[in-house]
Amino acid sequence: MNTDLQYCVAFTRIPSLGPARFQLLQQHFGTLERAWNASAAELKATGLGQAVVTAVVSLRPKIDPSSEMERLERAGIQPLNLDHPHYPPHLKEIYDLPPVLYVKGTLLPEDQRSIAVVGTRKASAYGREAASHLTTDLARAGVTIVSGLARGMDSIAHRSALDAGGRTIAVLPSGLDTIYPPEHAPLAAEIIKNGALVSEHPLGVRPVASNFPRRNRIMSGMTLGTLVIEAPRGSGAIWTVRHALEQNREVMCVPGSIFSPNSSEPNLLIQQGAKLVMDYTDVLEEVNLTAVGEQLPMEALIRPTDDTEAAVLDHITYDPIHIDEVGRLMQLPSSTISSTLALMEIKGLIRQVGAMNYVRTREIPAGYGGGVSA
Repeated sequence: MNTDLQYCVAFTRIPSLGPARFQLLQQHFGTLERAWNASAAELKATGLGQAVVTAVVSLRPKIDPSSEMERLERAGIQPLNLDHPHYPPHLKEIYDLPPVLYVKGTLLPEDQRSIAVVGTRKASAYGREAASHLTTDLARAGVTIVSGLARGMDSIAHRSALDAGGRTIAVLPSGLDTIYPPEHAPLAAEIIKNGALVSEHPLGVRPVASNFPRRNRIMSGMTLGTLVIEAPRGSGAIWTVRHALEQNREVMCVPGSIFSPNSSEPNLLIQQGAKLVMDYTDVLEEVNLTAVGEQLPMEALIRPTDDTEAAVLDHITYDPIHIDEVGRLMQLPSSTISSTLALMEIKGLIRQVGAMNYVRTREIPAGYGGGVSA
């Protein structure tokens, strides 16, 4: 049994103790059990400041290590310290790694093949389609999608991975008993069944503003690289990029229009040397996963089955186009256009993104099927 684990958990209940001070206690006392029972003078001798020593001494009597473990067990949460076999290996490589990682769900060895997906909370139609398209194909290729459960790009990444039958991990800026934003509680419940919620914070910690930038270092640290899909200047997604660069992780970006504020940061990062991503294979190549990626299932390669579908598809790109505009370009009766689009949507060739606007779901590989070009 990992006897030091309960003392790791207990120390996380003291807010002034961060990763560096955890390491200081571990090195000085040998075990956190000894550190927990140390006197104020002994704690001071480690080099801790007086304010931190006072916080430990004053809060310690209110915290029972064994009771903390029981609370976590009742909540279905597993705490992992650095000695735990399920602690993410990539996360151990960063300099300010969390001393304890709280997990609700499961972390599997294959989650080492993971990518962080970040972006704006106010995604455009283009951004939503790019996120859905790329994360769906990455999940089908056996890559675990890691994001922050936030509104916008994060939730699209999680949902697309789940819908593709893949795994996804959400890193929270709060204790795992507080889902933020609250409307994503149903999504979080699904993630638990097909991945995990993780956090460095114990139960009861609220999602205060200062927790978000530090949360992002876990997203980048536990993955092979970070994929940015739409981020305006000043976006919180850039914190993840900064952490990724500090951690020697790959940074990849989806390009966008030079006129779109949402594409300003990705375009700038590409200009500065980040990998330009146009397809999921670009991501696999950048993080050296090409050899281990699983082939996409055959339903992802469905092609148009007749000339009308092929001609319609020629007019549908990743930018939304209205059904009336398709009809105008095709010069076909509206009933023909409507029924063709409905069938193509069922097949997964296109998708309606609202108000009778349609986008393509993915490129059609050349040479597959009946020779119809996309």
